[in-house]
Amino acid sequence: MRFPVIRQLLDFKKMLRILFICEANRLRSPTAETIFSGYPDVEARSAGIGKEATVPVSAELLDWADLIFVMEKRHRNIIHSRFKEIYLRKRIICLYIPDEFEFMDPELVSLLEEKVTPYLDRSSQ
Repeated sequence: MRFPVIRQLLDFKKMLRILFICEANRLRSPTAETIFSGYPDVEARSAGIGKEATVPVSAELLDWADLIFVMEKRHRNIIHSRFKEIYLRKRIICLYIPDEFEFMDPELVSLLEEKVTPYLDRSSQ
């Protein structure tokens, strides 16, 4: 092609930005961030909804995300009450994964891959 910069723009693929949220941002959501950061065309971050969270959820993080996964329904409800405007315009998916796993627990990794991977197919979005 004669104009390589234009070709690069045409080939540009936007990264899918995913935010994983759990209670303390110490076990489940950092595990998810670690797993899915390695996927092609995916940028993953994690945060916690609790007061003692390592990385507290914020309006900026929620706005940044294209897709938000919460581990429990309660987390989605808290986002709704704290960030109602953002909640109404974002896709928030509950994974229903209880707080009973350690960081990178093989069972947690399998559950996350099973529940999240179907949402990574761009043709379904």
